[in-house]
Amino acid sequence: MKLFKVLVVAGVSAALLSGCGSNNNNAANNAGTAATTAPATEQTDAVTTASIVNQADAFTAAVSESGNWIVAILNDLTVDKDVVVAGEFHDKGDASAAIYRKLALYAQDADHKVTATYTLTAPKVTVQSENFRVQGGTIKGDVYVEANGFNLYKDATIDGNLYYASEDVKATAVIEGKVTGANEVK
Repeated sequence: MKLFKVLVVAGVSAALLSGCGSNNNNAANNAGTAATTAPATEQTDAVTTASIVNQADAFTAAVSESGNWIVAILNDLTVDKDVVVAGEFHDKGDASAAIYRKLALYAQDADHKVTATYTLTAPKVTVQSENFRVQGGTIKGDVYVEANGFNLYKDATIDGNLYYASEDVKATAVIEGKVTGANEVK
């Protein structure tokens, strides 16, 4: 039975990573394993796998400075403490690529069709990583953006308030998705 679970998680991981994103935001083709975190490295040619998590502690570690450029959850997840998304990361873990970080709150098939969306529930999510994108699913709780380039993709929702550290930070944000509460500088 344990082998079956590992195979299911590996299959879901491969499907998620085969098309995690759109346009220039496809995830690395390497499939990660559930609840693992591969730290970003300083190597120019390195491509890191996603942190695919299903537990609160693994999630907070994955979005920390020592986490990965992309973090995905495989089910609804509740974190009882404030979450801080920190660190500088590059698209697909490649130091020569643009600064970019992504939270994938969905699963998809090999044809990039979203097969499930998930909810991340946390009292507060503070974004300190530049060019951070939330894609698919819902963040339930307030989001505080302190870094430039925040993106709430068109298929994502913040079920709470979205606050910016300054007008300059707000001016760099791209909000295509839905915010149920305030969307303002605070």
